[in-house]
Order: sequence, then C-alpha cells, then structure tokens
Amino acid sequence: MSLPTLTSHRPHEANPHRPQAAKHAAERYALIAAGVVIVALTAAGFWLSYAHLAEVAGQHGLGGSPTRQWAWPATLDAFIVAGELLMLRAGLRAVTDGWAIALTATGSVGSIALNVAGVSGTGHPGPVPVLDYVVAAVPPTAALLAFAVLMRQIHQLVDRTDSEVGAELAQRTEEASAVTSDLCPASSVELPATTSAQRAEEQPQASGGARSGRPAGATLEELVEIGRAAGADEGRLTRDSVQRAIRARGLTVGGQRLTEVMNTLRAERATANSTGPKSD
Repeated sequence: MSLPTLTSHRPHEANPHRPQAAKHAAERYALIAAGVVIVALTAAGFWLSYAHLAEVAGQHGLGGSPTRQWAWPATLDAFIVAGELLMLRAGLRAVTDGWAIALTATGSVGSIALNVAGVSGTGHPGPVPVLDYVVAAVPPTAALLAFAVLMRQIHQLVDRTDSEVGAELAQRTEEASAVTSDLCPASSVELPATTSAQRAEEQPQASGGARSGRPAGATLEELVEIGRAAGADEGRLTRDSVQRAIRARGLTVGGQRLTEVMNTLRAERATANSTGPKSD
C-alpha cells in the first residue's frame, strides 16, 4: 500500500524549483520587452537629434552641400555610438570602462548643447518660445537616459547571473560531499583518528631509529581486555581513552589495530545491551 503513495508524491518532489523557474521566465520576458522599448526610444531620439543638427549645420555654412550638411552631425554623434558600444561591452564583462563613459558623456552633452543652441541661432526675429528649446533638448536627452537604463539592466543581469552560478556551484559541492559521506560513512569518521594515531606512532620511530619505539607485544584479545577495563573505569568508551590505557601499559597501537579493538568493544557492548535483563 505504501508504493502508490510514494509514486503519487514523486511528481511534486521532482519539480521543487518550478515556481522559481516560472518567475525567472517572466522576468526574462519583461526584460526583453523593456529592451525593445529602450532600443526603439534610443533610435528615435538619436534620429531626431541627428536630423535637427543637420538642419543647424545647413543654416550655418553647410547649406550649399547637402552631403556635408548630413555628414556633419556624425562628427559628434559618432562619439555617442562608439561610447555606448564600448559601455555595452564593459557591462557584459561586469567591468567599468572610463574611456567609454567619457566618450558617451562628451557626445551626449555636446549634442544636447548644440540642439538647444541651434534654436536661438535660426535668425528669426523676436524672442524664441521656451517650448522650442524643450523640443530641441528632449530627443538627445531621451536617448541618453534610455541608454543609461539599458546599461543598468545589463549590469543587474550580469550580477544576478554570477551570483546564481556561484550558488549553484556551492550547492553541487555540498550535494557531492553529502553523497560521499553516505557512501563511505566509516572512512569519513575513522580516517582522521587513524591518521593521527599512525602519526603519533611513526614519529618516535622516525626520530629515534632502532633505539626508540616499542613494539606492540600484545595480541588483539589482550588489547581488547585493556580497553574493556578502561571503559569500565571511565564509564564511557572512546578511542582516546582506550589508546591512553594501552600506552599506559607500555604498549603501542596503530590506527588500524585500534579500530579493530574499538569495533570489538562496541560489538560486545551492543550484544550486552540487546541480551540484558528485561523487566516483565
């Protein structure tokens, strides 16, 4: 009866991140839509600003050559294009490019200033309406702000991607460690104690040669008896207490032999607990 229950819950456990994936998909679509709007706004503002600067150039010395009149704004707006492309590259790499920022700022501020200045230089008599300045300043300003918003979204996307990759790597490392511990529980517990015991035993032998280092002249049964007595005296059974008791008898014990002693003592204790007297 338990098998159908497990099978029925399996589809829910197989997709624990489905709401998070749906949220990321919605954010991605929103970012794409915003990107399309921002690109369209930037293109419209850039074209209006370019066309107005071409008119200003035609009214101030380049009216006789339409080719030069329409090529002149490129000497200013090309700085904006180059700077924005370099800033886009820097944003994708999550770095800051000072030259790209300087180029974009120089071209944008110069474009806004010339668009506004071109209104008062048309030669019309009388005061110029304020809205004329506003109309001239809006396109280059809108293009600059739209690109700034686009750069901010790219930086946020790159930062979030880096953090998600780091979190995923950390999670996979933790899962791999958990799987290793489940597959090899004995080695993960006994290895540090065994290594320290072996080092404690081998260090006197390496430093003193044949004059130091006493061989373990006791059998496994004798070592178990020593450990059993140590556990009875201290009221608990640990590797350190058994090892101290053995060395107090003038004997040495390696990590592997100490593990055998501990396994024997633990098996005896488990047997004694399972076969002990029971109350009716």
